[in-house]
Amino acid sequence: MNKCLCMSVLALASAGLLAGCGNKADYTMAEQSGTGKPPLPEPRNFLLPPMKVPDGVGWKDGQTPKVAQGLAIARIASGLMHPRQLYTLPNGDVLVVEANSPGTEEVSTPKQLIAGKIKNGSGKGGKGGNRITLLRPTGGPGEWEKHVFIEHLNSPFGVQLIGNTLYVANTDDIVTFPYTPGETHVDAPAKWFTDLPDTINHHWTKALLASPDGRKLYVGVGSNSNITENGLAVEYRRATVLEVDAATGASRIYASGLRNPTGLQWEPQTGALWAIVNERDEIGADLVPDYLTSVRDGGFYGWPYSYWGQHVDRRVQPQKPELVAKAIVPDYGLGSHVAPLGLLMTQTNALPAQYHNGAFISEHGSWDRRPLSGYRVTFVAFPQGHPVGKPQPVVTGFHSPDESQLYGAPVGLAQDHQGALLIADDVGNVVWRVTPASR
Repeated sequence: MNKCLCMSVLALASAGLLAGCGNKADYTMAEQSGTGKPPLPEPRNFLLPPMKVPDGVGWKDGQTPKVAQGLAIARIASGLMHPRQLYTLPNGDVLVVEANSPGTEEVSTPKQLIAGKIKNGSGKGGKGGNRITLLRPTGGPGEWEKHVFIEHLNSPFGVQLIGNTLYVANTDDIVTFPYTPGETHVDAPAKWFTDLPDTINHHWTKALLASPDGRKLYVGVGSNSNITENGLAVEYRRATVLEVDAATGASRIYASGLRNPTGLQWEPQTGALWAIVNERDEIGADLVPDYLTSVRDGGFYGWPYSYWGQHVDRRVQPQKPELVAKAIVPDYGLGSHVAPLGLLMTQTNALPAQYHNGAFISEHGSWDRRPLSGYRVTFVAFPQGHPVGKPQPVVTGFHSPDESQLYGAPVGLAQDHQGALLIADDVGNVVWRVTPASR
């Protein structure tokens, strides 16, 4: 990349001439969310995509996110290193996966350089711990016990326990560890289980979910680009959900065309597999809505050739009309650029009844939209095993009212043994616990 060009473009970005300009949304998140057909404007083209990201400042002492009426929120862990995922163990301990990108993505255009600089200023580019920390309830108010549980991982994200084996999805492979209930540190070295696609790592996270019978693992593998600008060769087995045999490590593509499936869950009433998906960028503030969808065995969901069913992305050449024709329309829109990263499906919990039988979704937040979208945790009702209505805000207040400062950003979600909602916050480097206001 031309050094002078990079310096010139960075100068423009730092002067505020690129960040946030020219990409104002015409639709609200509510208008583009739900089970109906969302309004989809004509795509726009940009020499450099407009960017708007608040400055990451973290939380002040005593400051917390805002919660919906009837709820309370408290900090149960702080001082973490970019906490991304949460997983509750059978004995009530909670694992916190601390990680960020391995930093192996090639920066080949001024656009990528600027985007990286602006995003990092938000705190979203904070150094990951490459470890898993164990939190243990203390039985009283305040922060829980904190123990370094596993170290020396490689940009981990997903974690699942099957029997006495703990599976951890690094960015490039799945490794296993023996698990003994009650232990606060695993001394055994990681044991390689199976490889995962890892070239370039445009999307490095690997979501992980075990089947109810423990025989299979499902892995969300994001694309290696926005819309194949790095070539199709590096997209091999990417933008997929992989099905992995938990005994042998053998795998197959379960579903494809999912640009970045960052959360996987079983819907309790129907037993169906559901995912949250981050859609493509750089064609406007209102394109393309991220979504929540059931994932069908053998299903194709459009990426890179089309979005929201048969809406063709003309940037991708050559096209494949035979694939576009069978692209599955997502079940539920979440709004454009909200960046869903955490999904928790629950039948019952400690929160009021309006938060039962549904899905909690954490929205990490936009970087290329005015006004900002996401930066909240919402609830989507599933009264008969299928989503209805609009996403209901549960936790908000992650940025300042004028959108200039970012205090935190929600990522992983879990439910603890008391039924409270747990939220990993990778900008604030804390874990939050949401309970009924009376507790």
